[in-house]
Amino acid sequence: MYVRSDPIMISKVFKAVILGAPGSGKGTISERIVRDFGLAHLASGDLLRSHVSKQTALGKEAKKYIENGQLVPDVLMVDLISEELKKLQGSNWLLDGFPRTASQAKTLHGKQPVDVVINLDVPAEVIVDRIKGRWTHLASGRIYHTEFNPPKKAGIDDVTGEPLIQRADDNPETVRKRLETYAATMAPLVEFYKSVGILETFPGRETNQIWPKVYDFLSVRIKPKTMV
Repeated sequence: MYVRSDPIMISKVFKAVILGAPGSGKGTISERIVRDFGLAHLASGDLLRSHVSKQTALGKEAKKYIENGQLVPDVLMVDLISEELKKLQGSNWLLDGFPRTASQAKTLHGKQPVDVVINLDVPAEVIVDRIKGRWTHLASGRIYHTEFNPPKKAGIDDVTGEPLIQRADDNPETVRKRLETYAATMAPLVEFYKSVGILETFPGRETNQIWPKVYDFLSVRIKPKTMV
């Protein structure tokens, strides 16, 4: 259980990392952190695609591995992220989607030590139930959910009237396997951040249940733009 700590408001640049399994609500929590605390949001996947698209030196190097179906090496990913972080000197930031391994975390920590790592802990079965209700309109990318955001007519896109599909990687078995892979990969990373004393885990079943805890935690470390 998260217990609010004594205020330790800081004046230096605030650096944070957010971790969370696919479907944990990490994207929504990140958006709220950016909205309420004014942090710059760095999503590693977006950065990587941008560098590849712009054909930067780092992008060209990364593309070689991507085209061969290989993972981009840790050193190259850290260089890419560090390059972007240099542009944010003097600004508070939130890193999303990186690091993904303990090796990346250790290298990043040596170059850009972070103040806190926000770890979202949502039960696997909750995520499976959440994702299996998703339906997508392929042409537009519109996403519906049978419980949280249902279409006006079951299986039909509200705007075009075209059929919705459920992506193959959204079926329960695929989601469970993805979550198992995530847990196995992230365990050493989580242990590393725990060992250096900057990991804060926020358990919960719903984003609206977790968010107030995250907000309270951050509020004693960085001044919020808005109050909730």
